[in-house]
Amino acid sequence: MRRIMLTVAYDGTNYNGFAYQVGIKSVEGILNNAIYGLTGEKVAVIGASRTDAGVHAYGNIAVFDTESKIPDTKFTPALNRLLPDDIKIMNSREVNVAFHPRHCSSKKTYEYRIWNGDIIPPTNRFYYYPCSYKLDVQKMEEAAQYLVGEHDFTSFCNVESQALTKIRTIYEIEVIRENNTVTIKVVGGGFLYNMVRIIAGTLLLVGRGKKTPEEVREMLEACDRKKAGPTAPPQGLFLIGYDFLEPELLSCIDTSED
Repeated sequence: MRRIMLTVAYDGTNYNGFAYQVGIKSVEGILNNAIYGLTGEKVAVIGASRTDAGVHAYGNIAVFDTESKIPDTKFTPALNRLLPDDIKIMNSREVNVAFHPRHCSSKKTYEYRIWNGDIIPPTNRFYYYPCSYKLDVQKMEEAAQYLVGEHDFTSFCNVESQALTKIRTIYEIEVIRENNTVTIKVVGGGFLYNMVRIIAGTLLLVGRGKKTPEEVREMLEACDRKKAGPTAPPQGLFLIGYDFLEPELLSCIDTSED
């Protein structure tokens, strides 16, 4: 048995998220069907991030086990011939059978993109959150720095989350303006349900002058979802990629003890 890791890019507009759901169109369901069409094996891929409906990805990670003799790099073109135009495999490689994308230490990068102008071009409507209000990016950046580090992010987590702990680590947040685009870049060791979208919604309040940067620190310390800002819409969110911190598990050589 071999374990194959796929780097998957997709436009999430037409999907009800990554995770498989019976009778509902999902990225995972499409991947499973494509692998079956190629190998004849019924598999259930394991995704690193189960992104929400409407969220996009440049580099989500998925693994599956196979008895197929297809060379690992050849899964990329072979699967892409079976996949729709809005889902593509960017890379495929064999990894250690012990590698699990959700259980390995990693740094994950998300970007939330805002169109800050009077009118959003129609071609951007599925990929940016439109905001016509003037945004103070410097204040947003100042507020964001209170979130860097290891904290209890209960205030920035959907109340329906079933996570056993709300403690997470954010390594870096940047708020970058380029013409009409404001991008919130967040790098973390892991994220809670809707966490990045709530961070974005909160920083937008700061950018509009409705909250001060110092109030974001108070929101964090409150550990109360009602204290933080709204959950920003999904279409502005992109999963950029993963940096796995246990490279030995990315090797296809079995390093486990006998």
